[in-house]
This record gives sequence, structure tokens and C-alpha cells, in this order.
Amino acid sequence: MTFAVARTRDEAHLYLDLHPCACGEVDTTWRSGLVSVEGQLVSRYAGACGKCGTPREHLFGLPERPVPPAGYPTFGGPEPSELLDAGEWLWVADLTAGNVPADDPAEAVRTLRVAAAAVEEVVKFVPPGADAVPADGFWSQRGRQVRAAEPGRFELDRLLIVRDTYRDLAVRHA
Repeated sequence: MTFAVARTRDEAHLYLDLHPCACGEVDTTWRSGLVSVEGQLVSRYAGACGKCGTPREHLFGLPERPVPPAGYPTFGGPEPSELLDAGEWLWVADLTAGNVPADDPAEAVRTLRVAAAAVEEVVKFVPPGADAVPADGFWSQRGRQVRAAEPGRFELDRLLIVRDTYRDLAVRHA
């Protein structure tokens, strides 16, 4: 049995936030730890839905090399995500950048850093020498919808401009 790898705690928690309970609630107090499943060591997140109480569990593979935290957020190393596709990462960036608070500079910086990091995750799907995310970088329904709505947004040059803009705005708010 193979498990999609959660490269970091931040990536695992984002995945959990994007995959609510069957009742639609995301509020879950997660307990995490390492467990063995069929002889394979995996990261287990378990908890009960905060709304309906349904037990929830997600199992993630471990990265080959641990990714040391490099500030907040640290979603992963140099390889593309196995949990979220390129379209989902851009959706997260859009959602996050659209909610930058005007009255809280510290939270604005934090929010813009998340948006920039999410765009950086999209960039990781562009193969060396390519100029855009290839079709196989989209496997979720949401990711394919984001790509279909505006495929040009997945061109490397545009991604780098957006990422750098979010980074610059975060510096200005600091």
C-alpha cells in the first residue's frame, strides 16, 4: 500500500483543511504521530469532527528526507506536492491573497507569505526547461477547474511574477 507523502506538517494541515468531514465541517482537533501500516511507517492524523463527532483519520507517507522548517509556512522541499495539485495550490494562493486584512499588518504579512509559498508550490510542478505546468500536474477536480478557467496562469513567467509580487507586498507590510 502506498500513501501520498506529506512533506511537512504545514502541508498536511493544509490538506486536512481542504478535505472536510462528510458533514462539511473542517474543525477537527488533530492528534498526529507515526504508526506502522502493513510494515510501512506513516504519519497518522486522527481526531473527531468538531460538529458531528465522526471519527476522522488520514494517513500520509513520509518524505525521503525531512524538510527542515524555513519559516512559516514550510510546505515542502524542492519536489512537487503529492497531496495537492498545481491548480489546488493556485486556488489556495488566490483565496489567501484575497483575504489579506487591511487593519492587521502582522496578519497581512503572514497571509501574503502563505500566498507566496502556495504559488512557489505551483512553480515546483514546472519541469526543468519547460515554460508551464504540464497537464499531469492537475489531478483533482478543483485543480482541473482552475486550470480550465485560465490556463495561461500556469505559465512559469506569470507564476514567478505573482509569487514575487506577494513576497514584495509582505516585505512592505512588515
